[in-house]
Amino acid sequence: MRDRMLFRLAVVLVALSGHALATDGQVDTVLTNGRIYTLNPEQPEAEALAIRAGVITAVGDTATIAAMANPQTRRIDLDGQAVLPGFHDVHVHPLFAGVRQTECNIPQGSTLEQIQLEVRACVNRVDTGSWITGGQWDAFAIGQVPDRTMLDPISPDNPVLLSDTSGHSAWANSKALAIAGLTADTPDPEGGIIERDSAGEPTGVLRESAIMLVRMHVPPHSDAALRRALGWSLEQMLSYGITFFTEASTGFVAGMAREVKLYADMADEGLIKQRVRLCLNWEPGNAELEAVIAERNLYARARLATDCIKIFLDGVPTDSHTAAMLEPYARAMEGRSDEASRRGMLLVDPDVLNAAVTRFDRMGLTVKFHAAGDAAVQAGLDAFEAARAANGFSGQLHDVGHCTFVSRQDLPRARALGATFEVSPYLWSPSPINDDITKAVGEERIRRVWPVREMLEAGALVVPGSDWAVVPSVNPWIAVEALVTREEPGGSKEHFGKEQAISVDQAIRLFTVNSARHIGMADQVGRIEPGLLADLIVLDRDPYHIPITELHKVTIEKTLINGQVVYQRQAE
Repeated sequence: MRDRMLFRLAVVLVALSGHALATDGQVDTVLTNGRIYTLNPEQPEAEALAIRAGVITAVGDTATIAAMANPQTRRIDLDGQAVLPGFHDVHVHPLFAGVRQTECNIPQGSTLEQIQLEVRACVNRVDTGSWITGGQWDAFAIGQVPDRTMLDPISPDNPVLLSDTSGHSAWANSKALAIAGLTADTPDPEGGIIERDSAGEPTGVLRESAIMLVRMHVPPHSDAALRRALGWSLEQMLSYGITFFTEASTGFVAGMAREVKLYADMADEGLIKQRVRLCLNWEPGNAELEAVIAERNLYARARLATDCIKIFLDGVPTDSHTAAMLEPYARAMEGRSDEASRRGMLLVDPDVLNAAVTRFDRMGLTVKFHAAGDAAVQAGLDAFEAARAANGFSGQLHDVGHCTFVSRQDLPRARALGATFEVSPYLWSPSPINDDITKAVGEERIRRVWPVREMLEAGALVVPGSDWAVVPSVNPWIAVEALVTREEPGGSKEHFGKEQAISVDQAIRLFTVNSARHIGMADQVGRIEPGLLADLIVLDRDPYHIPITELHKVTIEKTLINGQVVYQRQAE
């Protein structure tokens, strides 16, 4: 009895110390002589840490940790480098990003002349009749909303379909429209808009679900091409220290069943190192989705979760005016006077939405919304409220994604409902798409664009997502700087929502502590302390001790997942 009491006392003392775990085994790896930011308030900084079987077993000074090593222990001398927990990207499209590399890639902000030159070069590389797909374009950079006549002379015999930067509009030439059978008599699909000229003919610009009228005719990618695309993106994310990510729109590129199987197969082959959550695209009556949901646990793996549903509530607040807004857009759309042009589009009936979210919540599935406009954010929170009323608190931290605009009265609702605000800081510096947003909604509302400071002050859980490949790079340090400055990387006179800027430490915690809480893994990742998994990143400079305008230059030296080095930067 006495020995048992002493053993329990020893366990309690170790737990209270927060410095080490009792272990009868020898450590596999030690990292020493560094500046380790634990994000643990009880021990904010340390010099070294020890890892055993993928778990952090001790955090402390170099001498103490080095003494734990044995001849078989791998020693990593940090030589003063900074260490943080691995970063989480809570909203990313890696398969799409990888596929985009093989398409007609147009730099963001390109003028009409530059786009035409790029498309001409792409046409010259393929056979007559082959599809030209890719992007990106912005109406603001072009100087007007484009139309098919701008592409027809360059590609008369090859169908062209180019996505805008947001991915919520597309631009087709006459050949593509003809293949799809789109004419003046083609009605707008539910949740979509076919832009038309004064004679009622399609201009070539398609919004939201109308894009699929043409996209469905593009030949599908082969399994080998999809595998190469995803593999490329996975390596890119490891090189930027992303140890966990959420694929926010599974099914967008190649269909839901193919994409889920691709992830599961690559996980089985050890080709996926990160922890991954897949969000399955939802729409009412989608038989493929229901089949995948029913079989979701057949695809789940140790590092692959299939427990998230993605619902699009609206579009984007650009020239398209498809984001659902509580107040009308600042400018009318030329040639249109419908309600959608004034206040945007709510894509799901509230009764249908509330029933769907309540069902998924009851099933233990997390819901992620696309909600850019403040009316869409409000509808999303209303749906969460309906689910809580029906099911009680399920433990699922559903999230409202993007949150470009959020009304002040809705800010405190997230905490009250146990919901998460997911924001897009990679988009917060001045850029062509933000020029489009400013023009659409007006300067006054831009002062509160992506109101992350107000979200945090309201006590909400806030997490970040890149939305790559909507943005050119998945590098989270661009986003960290934008969170702090709301300026262009390196600083600029122009800014975007400057009043909503936050501190460096707050920004880093969004990617680590907050994201771990959101995905229900705060007991495993997100901080550096004994008992947590050794998902770590080693940096080439200390983000807490450099000018804030240099944060975007932070480079990853090593990425560790479960204590294994899965990326190491090569010497230049």
